[in-house]
Amino acid sequence: MSPVLRRQRSRQLLLVLLLLSALLLLLGLSTGSTGFSPWFSQDETMRKILWEIRAPRSIGAWLAGALLALAGAIAQGLFRNPLADPYLLGCSAGASLGVAALLFALGFSPAATAMALRLGMTGAAFAGAVLAVLLTLLLARGVEQSLRLLLAGVIVGVVLGSASSLLTLANPDMLRAMQAFMLGSTGFLGWNAVAIMAVVLLATLALALACSKTLDALTLGEATARSLGLRLALVRLLLIASLTLATGAAVAQCGLIAFVGLVAPHLVRSWAPTAHGQLLLAAPLAGGTLLLASDILARWLIAPQELPVGVITALLGGSYLLWLMRKRSQGQGMGL
Repeated sequence: MSPVLRRQRSRQLLLVLLLLSALLLLLGLSTGSTGFSPWFSQDETMRKILWEIRAPRSIGAWLAGALLALAGAIAQGLFRNPLADPYLLGCSAGASLGVAALLFALGFSPAATAMALRLGMTGAAFAGAVLAVLLTLLLARGVEQSLRLLLAGVIVGVVLGSASSLLTLANPDMLRAMQAFMLGSTGFLGWNAVAIMAVVLLATLALALACSKTLDALTLGEATARSLGLRLALVRLLLIASLTLATGAAVAQCGLIAFVGLVAPHLVRSWAPTAHGQLLLAAPLAGGTLLLASDILARWLIAPQELPVGVITALLGGSYLLWLMRKRSQGQGMGL
């Protein structure tokens, strides 16, 4: 594909994703447990439902998807691995352990309960995710070796996941709350959560875009990137910080949502292979669109009840990856 055609397709993709996001936001305002209702309704009760429940939920779902997709695009570029996802460095296991420790403390003692209530589930999940990444960096002894980082992330994920399971087994009463967190939910998003995720998205996107040239250079190999005079250690640290903040903010507000961070960058590349500067802009749009569409399906499929949004994203994302694998294996069989 020529560079000119690539740029044209990238612009077309950005425009399509923006239009889809706008349409889905309107649909999100109109879809809920009470059925379908126009977002421009004049009924006072319905207006309150629209602007105090559906609006922050829809915008928050889009922002969470954008954060996870941005983190996924950073991870795939940083580790030069198309299967890298936002949870690669132990974020998900750390967030789960943070929530499990909070729930365990609630039934442990009055002092622990008071401290847990001050921290809150959102704070516990975010703190757990950040601490897990710091532990990964400590085990990897810095950011110099990508393979060491990957292995440390796997080890941290397994160990912290086991610790979370032990806490859950020790207090079976917290099983339902942990299950809700593990499956992901957008049902409790409010305007405060929207504001937090919007600020984090802007900050992490700006930081990632500033490092996009280094991600382009890394596609040619670390030796080539170093020969260009790039400060790889500093840039890696900044990118890991962006990845951690984006993932931690999304997980803290919505729980563990599968496949969005992995699939969204693939969707962008399949339509318009592009440099990381444009990928880091398009991937959040794709991730926001994907998670918001999944959230609307979760509300609508068995209304007035709801499905966990993580179940929908897992089904959609897993199906897409299976189709992609089959398509590529057929292409190799035909010599493509």
